[in-house]
Amino acid sequence: MLVIKVASANPAKIKAVASAFAEVFPAETLDVQGIAVASGVANQPMSSDETLLGAMNRVAELASVKADYRVAIEAGLDGDFTFAWMVIEHQGKLGKARSASLMLPPAALSQLQQGKELGDVMDAMFNQDNIKQKGGAIAS
Repeated sequence: MLVIKVASANPAKIKAVASAFAEVFPAETLDVQGIAVASGVANQPMSSDETLLGAMNRVAELASVKADYRVAIEAGLDGDFTFAWMVIEHQGKLGKARSASLMLPPAALSQLQQGKELGDVMDAMFNQDNIKQKGGAIAS
């Protein structure tokens, strides 16, 4: 059995990690669990560097937790785009990948620059409730 700890209590992130690992390890039994940890960055990271730092910090917070893999997904902004950094730690080695980017409309960007979080902005724009726990901005 592979034990995978996700550095988040967000059901959308846990589900994404479980799905990805199931595809890579189809013959394995997986135990995927989320653990809420601090990112050490703003709730809404506003640059690629800040977003990557948040993901790295989240994985580091799980260092003492017994697991085969430790995974963090941190969503953020880079200019007019939203994206995510994924960091995976396995046996002391780190892997990092950046997702595709999704351009945001000016109305969303102006609210983000005023300090709002993307999930809250998307909830208001698309008449949703807690979209960040249900797939995030890309799912909307």
